[in-house]
Amino acid sequence: MYIPAAFAETDESRLHPFLEQHSFATLVTSREGEPFASHLPLLLERNAGQQGQLLGHFAKANPQAETPDNESVLAIFHGPHAYISPTWYESANTVPTWNYQAVHIYGRYSRITDPAELKQVIDKTVQFYEAAQPAPWSMEIPDAEFTEGLLQGIVGFRIEIERIEGKFKLSQNHAVERREKVIDALKKQSSDDAQAIAALMKADLPA
Repeated sequence: MYIPAAFAETDESRLHPFLEQHSFATLVTSREGEPFASHLPLLLERNAGQQGQLLGHFAKANPQAETPDNESVLAIFHGPHAYISPTWYESANTVPTWNYQAVHIYGRYSRITDPAELKQVIDKTVQFYEAAQPAPWSMEIPDAEFTEGLLQGIVGFRIEIERIEGKFKLSQNHAVERREKVIDALKKQSSDDAQAIAALMKADLPA
């Protein structure tokens, strides 16, 4: 990913929460000489391996489930994004742009073949996403035969993280006065993304 120095984010105390908050990712692999992508939740395990790992699963019918062990893969995590109009700067010689947050994870893929370990991955996934529900659902609710049938229809995997690239583009290359004008303009927009980018830009202003 092209990352100008002004937008580079390398602090794991910011990157890890981002991966957890925006865990619905795009996983890109190579299949028959062409890129192949799936959109799916990937759970971060911060303390696994040297740099952490991602856990996920495919439907068994997904061709990407045939990805060979040890293949290099790319997972892309997207955060909020918003168009930035040059008119908001109230300055000459400015151009349109886009503010956004994105993190790329590069790592090594391996398939989970042990049924008990696969069930643990699904348990962790369910627990993560059900945690905020008033009455969380769990994998123990269906009967064992039903659960076994579900597990037979999926392929679990892990990705050992080798490199993390973070790009938090929030107008850091502009003077504070311009950034404040962009924040004010974004706050007037109706989209949730615009509001989120405004809040992130405000938090990123120098104290």
